[in-house]
Amino acid sequence: MGMSWEDVVLIEERKSSDEPTVVTVNCPDKPGLGCDLVRNVLEFGLYVTRGDFSTDGKWCYIVLWVVSRPCSLKIDWESLKQRLLSCCPSFLPAFYLNQLPDSSKPPPIYLLKVFSLDRKGLIHDVTQVLCELELTIQSLKVMTNPDGKVLDLFFITDHLDLLHTKIRREETCEHLSGVLGEYCISCELELAGPEYESQKGFTSISEEIADELFSCQLATKENDAVITVDNLMSPAHTLLQIQCLDQKALIYDILKISKDCNIQIAYGRISSSVKGYRSLDLFIQKDDGKKILDKENQVALCSRLKEEMLHPLRVIITNRGPDTELFVANLVELSGKGRPRVFYDVTFALKTLGICIFSAEVGRHSTAEREWEVYKFRLDETRGFVLMSKQAKMDVVDKVRRALMGW
Repeated sequence: MGMSWEDVVLIEERKSSDEPTVVTVNCPDKPGLGCDLVRNVLEFGLYVTRGDFSTDGKWCYIVLWVVSRPCSLKIDWESLKQRLLSCCPSFLPAFYLNQLPDSSKPPPIYLLKVFSLDRKGLIHDVTQVLCELELTIQSLKVMTNPDGKVLDLFFITDHLDLLHTKIRREETCEHLSGVLGEYCISCELELAGPEYESQKGFTSISEEIADELFSCQLATKENDAVITVDNLMSPAHTLLQIQCLDQKALIYDILKISKDCNIQIAYGRISSSVKGYRSLDLFIQKDDGKKILDKENQVALCSRLKEEMLHPLRVIITNRGPDTELFVANLVELSGKGRPRVFYDVTFALKTLGICIFSAEVGRHSTAEREWEVYKFRLDETRGFVLMSKQAKMDVVDKVRRALMGW
């Protein structure tokens, strides 16, 4: 008997609040599939508590146990299922494929203009609406005028691929107007023009800030990440045994490295967090189907894994004249995709602290053959929160980092 498309992704919702939801994917394999699946899980505000990966190179079987993070959005499990299906290599019927977005070509970029009166938490509230509607921010520019009015420019893509319809655009603007209420002056949504390409660059970053933000000389305790390479356990695979500090996107960070380095995970077991640490056993091969025997290659892989596991995000706060600026940076996948929900988490942390955002932007910055996604926030010190002391600034960095890491 053949396998029906309904069995490709199965989601068994939890029966009680202390149980995880079980997500099972059973489909043809492709390079980077695990990374793509976990990325989408993260975009829905979910945390992978444990997982199993198995593939023979042609067919894979993946099980993820997931839970909602505190303060996460309400999960639309059917939408998650559709998103995961769109990642899977297809053996599905043509009539069903026509219902899924075409992932082989980049999605169109739309420009959302929100003009409003300023208030605390406004930027996060807009971001939350976009997440609820499955709209992803690709780039943005937030500007506060001297008269207290704010112009937000969000360059977005639509996972439902429906922004070309009038009803989807009107629904988006209506949701935003409803959340902003009397603060909303106008809301417009249209297909982005050439201004998007000029917005992608990120040139307003000094050499001093870049050195601090992208430095690889980061303090790390020796026991924060331990990786053992074993080529004796399996005749055909290299075994990586990993123990490291847990964080909400840990599995994504590890799978991103395997995807970018063309490493196949033939079998993987991800254990639950114990006292803040996570253990993983990964049986891997190079893209030519062979073990990783070269010592230099082993050292390079372990070094990159440790950097991604321990320092997936860089957060610094600095003064630029009288202004206080917060910078957050993360490495971009080779595919060009940035890290999920960074802007959501940062704006949530700032809203929790009662800090207003005077301006914000996101762009790309390249260093030493790597590309980074960089978020810059100019913080408003005139209302509610004074950032003059060194301790206050350290508290902001700590709060933002904890929101990003899920601590």
